[in-house]
Amino acid sequence: MERRSLLAALAVMPLIPATARAHHGWSGFDQDRPLYLEGRAAKVAWRNPHAELDLDVPERLALPADLTQRALPRQTTAVDGAGLLAKAQVPTRRDRRWHVELAPLTRLQAWQVEEIKPGTELSVIGFAAPGEQGEAVLRAEYLFVGGKVYGLRSSPA
Repeated sequence: MERRSLLAALAVMPLIPATARAHHGWSGFDQDRPLYLEGRAAKVAWRNPHAELDLDVPERLALPADLTQRALPRQTTAVDGAGLLAKAQVPTRRDRRWHVELAPLTRLQAWQVEEIKPGTELSVIGFAAPGEQGEAVLRAEYLFVGGKVYGLRSSPA
């Protein structure tokens, strides 16, 4: 009977949307190597379990000169945001489109993040899979949009 259950589960896997299969926690990301991305939102899904977007990045992505001086929310001090900004680097892979996982909608609402629309310019600091293997996916730690910064792993005080 166990073998039949396994075969049945394997048979329905292709029917499950890729986004549902790909959902994972922080453990699948290299938190020792923060990456910086900036660009224009191409596609946005403002829904739970977390908002996400596809970000079109420029061909010659570079760290902004003021990155280490950017002010970060006080609530995120446990994450060592200043250390992340200092260690941030651009990805080694040259994908022009990255899939960015943001935070749950309740946290985005607590931060009063306006719904991001396609075409919105933004930047993020976050983490990819170790060695940037697999798909071009970034789990966002900090979101910079509209002149504001949001710490996505915490809630505002």
